[in-house]
Amino acid sequence: MPDQAPAHPPQAVAAVIPAMNEAERIAATVSSAKSIPGVDIVMVIDDGSTDDTGVLARRAGAEVVTHRKNKGKAAAMMTGAFAIRNREISETSPGRTPDHRALLFIDGDLEESAAGTAPLTEPVLTGEADMTIAILPVQKRKGGGFGFVVGLAKKGIRELCGFEATQPLSGMRCLSREAFDAALPFAAGWGVETAMTIDVVNAGLRVREVECDLHHRVTGRDLKAQLHRAAQYRDVARALLVRKLRTKR
Repeated sequence: MPDQAPAHPPQAVAAVIPAMNEAERIAATVSSAKSIPGVDIVMVIDDGSTDDTGVLARRAGAEVVTHRKNKGKAAAMMTGAFAIRNREISETSPGRTPDHRALLFIDGDLEESAAGTAPLTEPVLTGEADMTIAILPVQKRKGGGFGFVVGLAKKGIRELCGFEATQPLSGMRCLSREAFDAALPFAAGWGVETAMTIDVVNAGLRVREVECDLHHRVTGRDLKAQLHRAAQYRDVARALLVRKLRTKR
């Protein structure tokens, strides 16, 4: 892996928040994200919400891009990132190369704890890492699941790129533009984080896990929650299979 900083590390951070039906939490999440040092844009992608997520995000000071129909988290993340890229191009004088912001992906349900993602930005801004991944402190890692999806993702990441992921499904990540480009196209659905780690590591870029003091909505163990986990397992398995097939070509 390369051990030198990129020639032009980012100078600022764009917080990208994919959200669907987060009206109860999105305003607090946006306000908290705006307080992160280095963040000069907070962009919410309202991914087909049927509530006031987009309206409330805009009132809280976010720029909002709306999907009329739900396209899924991965698509929302790409929509936000490309919207930031287009803005950077429009801000740049003709003939000059755009200065790209680091992309800080934040879940819409973090509320006031969104500011706790701040430690993810420094290693990327200083050129010490190309992607950082948030991990919760040990006492906060417990959730409502049985660990099947996490186990599948950990094992797959280890086998396909050699990286030992503590929380492979963590959605809070900060990426340089090089890391974002290496991860394209994003894996569909809930496989996006697992695939992103594999693709960025295999591109020879540097990935670092960083402890962050965060809280988010924990999935329970009712039928709805189990269906959600089944979808997660399906998407992670699909992302891993695609990358295994690539290695055999």
